[in-house]
Amino acid sequence: QFKIVRVLEVLESLVNQQNLAVEELKLERDNLRTEVERLVGERARDGKSTQIGSDQLVIDLKDPNRPRFTLQELRDVLQECNQLKAQLLLAQEELQLFKSGLHPQSEKPALDGMYEDNKRKLSDAKDDKTTVRRLFSFSRR
Repeated sequence: QFKIVRVLEVLESLVNQQNLAVEELKLERDNLRTEVERLVGERARDGKSTQIGSDQLVIDLKDPNRPRFTLQELRDVLQECNQLKAQLLLAQEELQLFKSGLHPQSEKPALDGMYEDNKRKLSDAKDDKTTVRRLFSFSRR
């Protein structure tokens, strides 16, 4: 019986603590509501109420964590990164085949053609600015 009474006392104290926490949260909520109402009232009195549509984005230019690139630019960079990773993976697999000696010699002429094509693509790519270089070209100026 003593244990049951002790458990009930502990449960009662926990309920009391939770009730106190709920009351504190309600007070904080009410304080925040009054502060929001006060700020809205001040803004309305100052005449600085600007209407911002749901399709517009407000960016603080002094914020160091503001977005610096558009979503499309980030997508382009990610796509280019994925393409480069895929090319690297293919090159690593081909290198492993050559190292292990499992690569058949009958494919050598085809591989030479692929090598020349890749070489040509790489030289074209060096001439063309990549998305990443275009995005960060302003930092070199």
